[in-house]
Amino acid sequence: MIQSMTKIGIRRLIMTDIKNVSWEKGKRVAIIGAGPGGVSAALGLLRQGYDVRIFEKSAEPKPLGGAVLLSVPVLAVLRYYGVDLNNFGSFTVTEFRNHKGKLRAKLPFNKKVEESFGIKGWHYGMLRANAFEKMMNLLPEGTIVGNSDFDRYEESSDQVTVYFKNGEFVEADIVVGADGIRSGVSSQAFGEPDLFHVGLRVWLAWCNPIDGIPKQQGVISHSHKYQASFFPMMHNGKPGYEWWIVEPVKENEPHPKDPKAYITDILKGWFDPLPRFPEATDFDKQVFAWDIYNRPSMKKWSKGRVVCLGDAVHPVSPYAAYGMGMAIEDGYFLATFLGGVNLSDAAAVQEGFVGFEGERVDYVNHHVEFARELGKRFHHAPYPVAKVRDFVFDHTAVLQKLIAKDYLGDAEKMSLSMTELHV
Repeated sequence: MIQSMTKIGIRRLIMTDIKNVSWEKGKRVAIIGAGPGGVSAALGLLRQGYDVRIFEKSAEPKPLGGAVLLSVPVLAVLRYYGVDLNNFGSFTVTEFRNHKGKLRAKLPFNKKVEESFGIKGWHYGMLRANAFEKMMNLLPEGTIVGNSDFDRYEESSDQVTVYFKNGEFVEADIVVGADGIRSGVSSQAFGEPDLFHVGLRVWLAWCNPIDGIPKQQGVISHSHKYQASFFPMMHNGKPGYEWWIVEPVKENEPHPKDPKAYITDILKGWFDPLPRFPEATDFDKQVFAWDIYNRPSMKKWSKGRVVCLGDAVHPVSPYAAYGMGMAIEDGYFLATFLGGVNLSDAAAVQEGFVGFEGERVDYVNHHVEFARELGKRFHHAPYPVAKVRDFVFDHTAVLQKLIAKDYLGDAEKMSLSMTELHV
């Protein structure tokens, strides 16, 4: 499913002729790709006083997928940009259970993080298109240049020339590659990405409210083979639920002919309310399925006057529940480390890129690799090993410790270090 923004709102942002791009040398930032990471970088760099244009291959940007979970530090970044957080997302208390409903762990809240940001909890659910639209509404008129499909770039000592497949080109001081998992910018800078299928498919869906679910409850649950999860969310200011299934698949495995019947069958025998979600969902409009690809972790995201972020350098499996959030954080931190830099000064640009990579690369790689490892543990363990795993998770605090140490530990440290966003 693809959710699109209102036509009037998007047309305000679109510039269709590259020849109309006018900007000041030393401040020119060309962002390739108008996804959440690219828009976040644009918002952050505009606040730093740079001339920014986003070059998007489509006629207009369209966020892909259904609902999304955003964490407290991501919300703080969006608030800093100017997003009104009132009625923005649905506060969630996250639990981890087995497929019969037995509680295994709870996602703890860090009181220091809550107090620092003035935002309760950790996760908030919302429709991806709604979150993206609120970000887009903050961009100045004419920021996006549509129908600009990246072809290549050529770098000189003091600028970068970006060429597009329609024969147009633009000169900039730096280029930000935010053009997704099959990024042309990243491929030119660092070589082919060596994408690999992680053996998982996600069915991501959303629906209107369902009776009988405790308020603000979100659950991530597992059988020996599948994950089934649900969270409260907001869509267009109204309450609802996002829910999803993660299943093991082989690369290029065809989708079932009747997805609703297929998912309904998977959820037979699971605890309530999970078996009720398929019936409450329009499978033609409210479900999006995709196979998960990753790439080997990278230690460098920049080369010369070019830097990449988001899926262009770190696609992440759904076990992080953090793909859109990490891309938004990337854009914010890139702008922070470039703050005040004369972009004509190659040495100063390099210093900013190095600072950005020092802040983000190891942090992001940890989350990507941890998410990938969880996917292996929960979906590709041999049956006897899966039985032992489930017994341990059902009867010990091992999962609770993994969540606190490997999932939340670094994120909480980062949150407490973002003092400029604290209230």
